[in-house]
Amino acid sequence: MAERNVRHIGRAMEYPYEGPPPKKQVAYVFDTNKCIECQTCTVACKTCWTSGKGQEQIFWNNVETKPYGGYPLGWDRRLLEVSNPAHWAKDRLESKTIFEQKDKPTDPPLGFRPVSDDYRMPNLGEDDCTEKLAKGAHFAGLHPTWMFYLARICNHCDNPACLAACPRKAIYKRDEDGIVLVDQERCRGYQECVRACPYKKVFYNLVSRSSEKCIGCFPRVEQGLVALCVESCIGKIRMHGFLETNSQPREDNPIDLIVRIRKLALPLYPQFGTGPNVYYIPPLHVGLGFLEMMFGPGVEQSLSMYREIAKDRQLLGALLLFGATNHIIHRFAVEGNIAVGWNEAGDELVRVPFTEPTVIRDPFDTKAGAYRHNTT
Repeated sequence: MAERNVRHIGRAMEYPYEGPPPKKQVAYVFDTNKCIECQTCTVACKTCWTSGKGQEQIFWNNVETKPYGGYPLGWDRRLLEVSNPAHWAKDRLESKTIFEQKDKPTDPPLGFRPVSDDYRMPNLGEDDCTEKLAKGAHFAGLHPTWMFYLARICNHCDNPACLAACPRKAIYKRDEDGIVLVDQERCRGYQECVRACPYKKVFYNLVSRSSEKCIGCFPRVEQGLVALCVESCIGKIRMHGFLETNSQPREDNPIDLIVRIRKLALPLYPQFGTGPNVYYIPPLHVGLGFLEMMFGPGVEQSLSMYREIAKDRQLLGALLLFGATNHIIHRFAVEGNIAVGWNEAGDELVRVPFTEPTVIRDPFDTKAGAYRHNTT
């Protein structure tokens, strides 16, 4: 067993394998306040990567409605019910992670294996609120009744539970970018990875009899392109990039700025100890208790920062770059009223103005000899 420092829980933790961090770590930021659950990301991922035999119920990307939705059924609730409640002392986790809640050091991480029926209803709980709305209910500045959309992919964790549990050592983390993959030639379909992954983002293919998971769109990443789920997002709620691993976080790296410097975006269920690398800007309208259970103790600070985002022009500039290009932005800057992004080679990718220009045209188009209407 190796001791690893896990920044998400503010302390060290034992993990089955030693190993240096990757040269850079793939990471994503999702803004839950902007997601409309159109499922365009889900369809893009599904049609590209999981449209084959045995993959009918495999969704590397899905969007679910919280608090009642979840795919597979109860993926988080069922693990929370059998694990110790999370106890935080400020940013330090005092309770045990899924790697520490076991009888022997050689045991796999705490988990459970879903049954086939748990994958039957991908949209269960969709748009279900916390309680029924009274007739004539309307928005009056507060949200006593709420729900929100949670987009989910593999977290490509720093300490992957799937990797720790695999008896065949068929799962590995790439050194060049931190993407976690399954070697399907080594996999024998024992499904220990499915049991161990707390996010249930490893799936079992009943036809090939092997495990499959999100590959982080690595063929695109190697070309400098963002993942398909990121490019296809019409709400522009996603950013795809890299965290610095062998140096201090850089303020000109938008992912570093949002995640590690400002700490606006938070990991999902950090108490599990896996070190997930998909980060969420929490929804503004949901109660703190529920959000702290999901995203840890930094929620209140994150929400306050998001409400005051106009006062932090550098952070606002980073958020303006969400969905602005299909290439990975490695460096950005705010130049006046424009956010500028560059790729790894230093080529300029995009310029986004803080305020979109407004053009007022005359009602009568002299060139066309016709009056303009709203549809034109």
